[in-house]
Formats: sequence, structure tokens, C-alpha cells
Amino acid sequence: MKRVRVKVIWFIFILFALFLQGCAGDVDAATNFIPAKVVKVSDGDTVKVKLSSGKEIRVRMIGVNTPELSHPELGIKEQPYGKEAFNYTKKVLYKGRIIFLEYDVQKQDKYGRDLAYVWLKKPVKVTEEEVRAKMFNAHLLLEGYAQVMTVPPNVKYSKLFVKFQKEARENSRGLWK
Repeated sequence: MKRVRVKVIWFIFILFALFLQGCAGDVDAATNFIPAKVVKVSDGDTVKVKLSSGKEIRVRMIGVNTPELSHPELGIKEQPYGKEAFNYTKKVLYKGRIIFLEYDVQKQDKYGRDLAYVWLKKPVKVTEEEVRAKMFNAHLLLEGYAQVMTVPPNVKYSKLFVKFQKEARENSRGLWK
């Protein structure tokens, strides 16, 4: 009888622990994606957004690098496919669109821009399929508007990004035509 009672207590303890773990996962998923409203697209991989607090921030997308637009004041000439990448980003991340920001290890770069993954829709469970369908950084790579740019410590999706760039190259999309 005593053994049965001990087994029941352990069973209840394990169920309770699993329940708590599931609750913690839900909380983490909810807090990892910060809603923001697009204010302006600066170039193919940088946008200005407004947070729910009203604060406006510049966001540089992690893991991707689009060709540059012309910035004569900085001595930067437009790179091939820069305008196309900018126009694509402007079309998808139109003014007023609600997006979700996901941060990695390093939150800002040396220019004061927030570093984030930009989600078009909040993912339910982060899988390769969800990244392909809902993350704008991935769309830039899959459509050939950007190249992979991995800057540690922000490497959460770097393996997927390399895979997406390879897919764009093999299918002659965008930059890879």
C-alpha cells in the first residue's frame, strides 16, 4: 500500500512539473515577440517602427544584408539590386503595418539601431515552416533580395538563413539571376 501511495505522489509531482513547464513556455513565447507599427523603410534591411509605448526606434534586421541605396553624403554609391530590395521591403513593410520584433543576444549595434528579426505574423511555434512563412528576414533571403550576414552573437537562425540563401541561388532568384 505504501509503494502505491509513493508512486501516486511521484506521478502527481511529475504531472504538476510538466504543467508548470508548459505554462512557462507559453509565457516565454508571448513575451519574445514585441508588436510594433512600421513608420518608415530606410533601406532594404532597416526600418523605423513605433512601439506600443509610443517610442520610435530604428531596427536593423539580423542575419541579412541587402545591397545599399545611394547615399552621396556618406560617399556610398548605389549597389546593384539596392533599389529592388528597398522597393520590396517598402511594399511588404508598408507604413502602418503591425509587425513583431524578436531580439537575439545583442540588442543594439554600434549605431544605436535595435537588432531584431522581423515577423509579419506572430509565430505559434517557431519551426522552419513558420520562419519561411512569417519572418521577413527569411523572405528577403528566399526571394534573393539579401545575402546572409552572420554577426555573432546573433546567430539564432543562421543555419536556416544559409539554407534559404542557397535555395534562392539554386532557383536564380533576385540577386542570383
